[in-house]
Amino acid sequence: MQTRKLGTLEVSSIGFGCMGMSYAYGPPKPRADMLALVARAVELGVTLFDTAEVYGPYTNEDLVGEALAPYRNRVAIATKFGFAITPPGSPQYGALDSRPEHVREVVEGSLRRLRVEAIDLLYQHRVDPAVPIEDVAGAVRDLIAAGKVKHFGLSEAGIDTIRRAHAVQPLTAVQSEYSLWWREPERDLIPLLAGLGVGLVPYSPLGRGFLAGGIDEGTELGAADFRSNLPRFSPDARAANRALVERIEEIATRLGATKAQVAIAWLLAQAPFVVPIPGTTRMERLEENCGAAGLVLGAEELDEIERALAAVEIQGVRYPERLEKLIDR
Repeated sequence: MQTRKLGTLEVSSIGFGCMGMSYAYGPPKPRADMLALVARAVELGVTLFDTAEVYGPYTNEDLVGEALAPYRNRVAIATKFGFAITPPGSPQYGALDSRPEHVREVVEGSLRRLRVEAIDLLYQHRVDPAVPIEDVAGAVRDLIAAGKVKHFGLSEAGIDTIRRAHAVQPLTAVQSEYSLWWREPERDLIPLLAGLGVGLVPYSPLGRGFLAGGIDEGTELGAADFRSNLPRFSPDARAANRALVERIEEIATRLGATKAQVAIAWLLAQAPFVVPIPGTTRMERLEENCGAAGLVLGAEELDEIERALAAVEIQGVRYPERLEKLIDR
């Protein structure tokens, strides 16, 4: 697999989003299967693996730490801080917490669970309006100086926040949702990152599985599936949004590729510093996703995709109000 640079960090052109192996998409999958899945990802050339303290909480970092222990000198692990980890139902459940002392505490736990001496890429998971971003960046700068963190990133951060953080501790990457059905980063974020020399790591590059074509209005999403709470995954929205999947399928069929591969290849074509992190729990999907690294979309295909996107109005907002409030603007 080809490599790309997020700032000064060189990684595979396609990374691996680890969350779904143990969090958000139903019950955790069998551990032995997930260990084998991660090992196969390494065999396929993946070198960027993305997790977070809050996934589980804690269990996803522990799984990733075990899975990547044999390959530690070959891969980069990204994790995140920024939430107050409290029991469901407690007053602080889901609250943000990026106080410098909490950041330091989180890093110690992540280092232990990931079985590493230094975290390759540490993101602030969500911007905490109660803590100046300069204080957050300063805390990460100190952790870098102490050898516990190598690179700094932000997730779903606004333009002003990115500039202010970068002035204190240079950023390596910004993580943002970005896909064929969520293109907001193109307006301001991508031009800013290009000017700063910062990478973009799109999460949910397959629209949480929808763009891969395996979900329609009749698909049953269990109560433990995060998507069952998202307006964009209501049955009516799914029925309307199938039009985009059908148009992408036409292009994929002509190219001898899959819908998922076209969706990922489209992201790769947007800028040389874009590294998407599709996630999966299935070996065949992992191999399919990694195969997108070899699919080069020409100007004709990109124009055709642009026309397809213009012809379909995506239905349903991406997050319910309580989660949208966590997005920095």
